[in-house]
Amino acid sequence: MRLSNRRPAAVIVLYILQAFLGVGAIAGGVMLLIDPSGEMMGMPVSVLERSPFPNFIIPGILLFLVFGVLPLVVLYGLVKKPDWGWATPLNPFRALHSAWALSLYIGFGQIIWIMVETYMMNAVSMVHVFYTSLGLLIQAVTLLPPVQRYFVLDGRQERS
Repeated sequence: MRLSNRRPAAVIVLYILQAFLGVGAIAGGVMLLIDPSGEMMGMPVSVLERSPFPNFIIPGILLFLVFGVLPLVVLYGLVKKPDWGWATPLNPFRALHSAWALSLYIGFGQIIWIMVETYMMNAVSMVHVFYTSLGLLIQAVTLLPPVQRYFVLDGRQERS
């Protein structure tokens, strides 16, 4: 299945990063859906003046699904390495499991999300710096050679 059955420490770190992002985004998304005014999170709706959104419903849904549910699905894929035929077309790295590529994409997505958020809010806070750094860290850990080696496929899986 892969070159090594032993799980490197960096892979465990990647699991933790994806879990942290997913659980935190689910909590944040739920809070925005419960209170679309943003007051529950200490964000007045006025921060959305430069955005296309009148309230936090759409950002809450996106946060919940894209950065909450998706990282947890990817975490499952990283741990179990299922045969994901649906993800194969999204993976240009044919020698590596598609969950590895999706992990890389989540890092990119996180950085883009925060960049767009800071533009729309016309402000940068430590939370933005933290979550941009989290996206960069997810990418860096995903790209580490021991992580890549761990997700190398044999000839029977996910190749098209």
